[in-house]
Amino acid sequence: MFAVYADRSAPNDPLSALQVGERPEPAEVGVPDGWTTVTVKAASLNHHDLFSLRGVGLRAEALPMILGCDAAGYDEDGNEVVVHAVISDPAWVGDETLDPRRSLLSERYQGTFADQVAVPRSNVVPKPPTLSFEEAACLPTAWLTAYRMLFTRGELRAGETVLVQGAGGGVATAAIVLGRAAGLRVLATSRDEAKRARALEIGAHEVFESGARLPVKVDAVMETVGKATWSHSIRSLRPGGRIVTSGTTSGPDLDDAELTRIFFLQLSVIGSTMGTRGELADLVTMLDATGVRPLIDRTIPMTEAREGFAAMLGGEQFGKIVFTR
Repeated sequence: MFAVYADRSAPNDPLSALQVGERPEPAEVGVPDGWTTVTVKAASLNHHDLFSLRGVGLRAEALPMILGCDAAGYDEDGNEVVVHAVISDPAWVGDETLDPRRSLLSERYQGTFADQVAVPRSNVVPKPPTLSFEEAACLPTAWLTAYRMLFTRGELRAGETVLVQGAGGGVATAAIVLGRAAGLRVLATSRDEAKRARALEIGAHEVFESGARLPVKVDAVMETVGKATWSHSIRSLRPGGRIVTSGTTSGPDLDDAELTRIFFLQLSVIGSTMGTRGELADLVTMLDATGVRPLIDRTIPMTEAREGFAAMLGGEQFGKIVFTR
């Protein structure tokens, strides 16, 4: 079957490790009991896929590995489904993101950038007809991450004010759209003027240059950038506020962790990773009910996946990059 995969790791030149070609179908390598095979109609790109090409989280002995965490398509019974990317231990009960043995598709198990992907039956969520395959494919990683950050870990409620750092990436744009839909006052930052303008278009109430002093202190910050924005995030919080972090795209090494402000202002620093199958189902229901839709930067045939990877590597996208079959 056709697939987009990594055949080695290349920390300094990730695109050189990207391959497009034929790989065995799930049936050829064996589908475990309790799993199903999904025929992929659309899949979306995440920073995780670039990290995999660099060798982060992807062991050499697992190569070659089909990339991709997110997908929507048809299950073996012809039902339209969305694929949940978190694979927990079969014996695990409860929140899958807390399972110490969990993994994501494309780490231990072959990913979604292919004609077919095998996943546990419990990892498929019904796709409503109101969502296209392209829209649904955006949800399992970036949009689910934003949903959990805002509402599960951040516990934000209508009327509160949230700052979203780094408008433009998949998680940040999802947080802006979802936050506005849930009745939050949404502030957003970007170093790029065009991305600030787009953030206003998709729902931010106000936008600011990265690092700019805000007119108000916020209840919570959605932080995915890391080193470049951490100090600004902490300084933007009201006393008792919370910062929810799920990524470090600018690097994890802080020049100043702002510990004095954290303890003196009694701030909460909250980690958040992906989301559960139940949260994915709730997110799908929310979009179905509200008419809110993922922001898609571009749709590309999977055969031309290299174009999408290059755009993400260059920071060119605003929203999700989607591959179609």
